[in-house]
Amino acid sequence: MRWVRGWWLRRTVRYRITLVATTVTLLCVVLLAPLTSALQGTLLLDAADTELHAHLNTAIADVNAGRLPTVTPGDIVLRVLDRSGVPVDGAPAPPLTEVQVEALEGGNGVLDMAASPPRRWLGTVVTASDGAQRLVVAGAVLVGFQQALGLAFQWGLVAAVLAGAAAGVATWLSVGGSLRTVQRMRVAAAALPPGERLPVPAARDELRALAEAMNALLTRRDEARQRLQRFTGDAAHELRSPVASIRAQAEVAVLHPDPSLAQEVLTEVVAESERLSGLIDDLLVLSRSDAGELPAAGPVDLALAAQSAIARLAGDGPPVRLRVPTQGCSVWAAPGEVDLVLDNLLRNAVRYARAQVTVFVLPTAGGGARLLVDDDGRGVPEEHRAKVFDRFYRVHDDRGRATGGFGLGLALVAEVVRRRGGAVSVTESPDGGARFDIRWPGSAHRGHPIGQARRRAGSAGDR
Repeated sequence: MRWVRGWWLRRTVRYRITLVATTVTLLCVVLLAPLTSALQGTLLLDAADTELHAHLNTAIADVNAGRLPTVTPGDIVLRVLDRSGVPVDGAPAPPLTEVQVEALEGGNGVLDMAASPPRRWLGTVVTASDGAQRLVVAGAVLVGFQQALGLAFQWGLVAAVLAGAAAGVATWLSVGGSLRTVQRMRVAAAALPPGERLPVPAARDELRALAEAMNALLTRRDEARQRLQRFTGDAAHELRSPVASIRAQAEVAVLHPDPSLAQEVLTEVVAESERLSGLIDDLLVLSRSDAGELPAAGPVDLALAAQSAIARLAGDGPPVRLRVPTQGCSVWAAPGEVDLVLDNLLRNAVRYARAQVTVFVLPTAGGGARLLVDDDGRGVPEEHRAKVFDRFYRVHDDRGRATGGFGLGLALVAEVVRRRGGAVSVTESPDGGARFDIRWPGSAHRGHPIGQARRRAGSAGDR
């Protein structure tokens, strides 16, 4: 059966639909051919019975009056028998078997297909004038009965062939017309320039649904293209700065060799190389995230992770206070993802805080945790809060060595948390600075995959 399936799948949709429709139509009409023949026979028997009943009623009246039935020329036979089937009308015994006689006594009609031509018999028991019980029967020769049945069956088969052929042609043409519309739609969609959409048919049918779905796909394509172009342009712009700096330092060292400045030049080259490496690492994290890669995840104690992140910041900027609940707060993620979120948020807060940074770890009703990072810096203006988590977006356009960031730190935070089913937002803190609010699901709510997250301190400084 495998080769049949393979052959079937290699056929076109038009061919398969037409073959199925033709086959089903042919089978249905072929199955109706015997029913048509049987219906034809029933109609012929009804017509014969109508005529036989008329003669039988006349014969019954004659027997009741003590007379023998009047014999009329033609195909109708009237006979008077006793209850055992013996003739009492003086004529030869009729061609009836004992079983047929019993059926006639019961008021049932008899169709004798063994006779040539077939005969139809009707009978009834009546009481003669002398009180004796008599069986009065009427018979008719069904001339052409078998031929009519055979002809009806043959015409049923002919009708089946014609109906199957008509169904096949109609299906082939209708499916071809529908597929031509789909083909034109496909060609038009492939040739549409960015921003253009397919015309939507007025009829609310499958073609309208297809056009709407393709327009939605084109919209997503244009949005993805715009994001890719913007991302590529921003990445090229950010890569140009450290590369240009390294090149300038190297050119200066080559054109003006000075051993006293060699250490300073190498230090600058190393610093720019580290920044360049950090940017590339962050871009790789985002690329893996877009591809849907997922590191192994499990419950991570957010309070312990926050303590470790604060310890890594010891002596770097204003002090960081941590407030944690008495019970544990676990989130569902990879440890590297939690470290990435904490490091980026804390370094971002420390960079812009004036005197202090406060970190809150709170349990949520759904079994997850909520992370709040407050600072007393200049905050994030309200008009920038909706875009601050976008890639390469900065509230203050001061990229470069002055801040050490590229505008990817908060984008990484948002990507990590959202792919795990969480949410991120930024508001104003009670201290007047920025409050970053991270809502992270626990093990009861396992979010969507994200690429392997790496802890990048250099990604901070997104404001």
